[in-house]
Amino acid sequence: MSNGATDSRETAKQRRVWDKSAPRYDRQIELFERLLLGDGREWLGERARGRVLEVAVGTGRSLPYYPDDVVLTGVDLSPAMLELARARAGELGREVELLEGDASHLPARDASYDTIVCELSLCTIPDPVAALAEMHRALVPGGRLLLLDHVASTWPPIYALQWILERVTIPWEGEHYTRRQLPLVEAAGFTIVESLRLKAGTLERVHATKAA
Repeated sequence: MSNGATDSRETAKQRRVWDKSAPRYDRQIELFERLLLGDGREWLGERARGRVLEVAVGTGRSLPYYPDDVVLTGVDLSPAMLELARARAGELGREVELLEGDASHLPARDASYDTIVCELSLCTIPDPVAALAEMHRALVPGGRLLLLDHVASTWPPIYALQWILERVTIPWEGEHYTRRQLPLVEAAGFTIVESLRLKAGTLERVHATKAA
């Protein structure tokens, strides 16, 4: 069982981390995306339908990949990240509702979205179980959950390196490398439609649905 006070402190810490890193975030992630993500953002965009909520929208790097006919909302813990996402949406001429909020307490009514997207974020969200429960709550029956994240490698030498890296990244910025979201998605009551692991199992794409 999670402790509310501890969760609150971790969430506040995450907000500070992302506010501080926001001005550098796009530059820092570009190499990672070229090496590991491939067409991951396109994969997400191709599957998004209807009213779409992107959880932990960050600086809005996925905004260019959504179909023109979806209605977009983005939520993020960091006001600084949201400012950059707002600027990106303006440059794209894209109408997006951007909200400040915690993934574990989404600012969304029950059954209000057809698709929920979350990429490169469940690895840092302090309580991924609570976040997935909130995504399940906010989806309509039959709605789609689309995830893209780095996960524990299937190759032991890389897994060992990930574990060592976590000794620094978890206390420093709350980033986990040996988490895997798929079992948590299933435990949250979703049905897996497709999943794919790439790059020695370090990257996983998940398409799941809420029961109709």
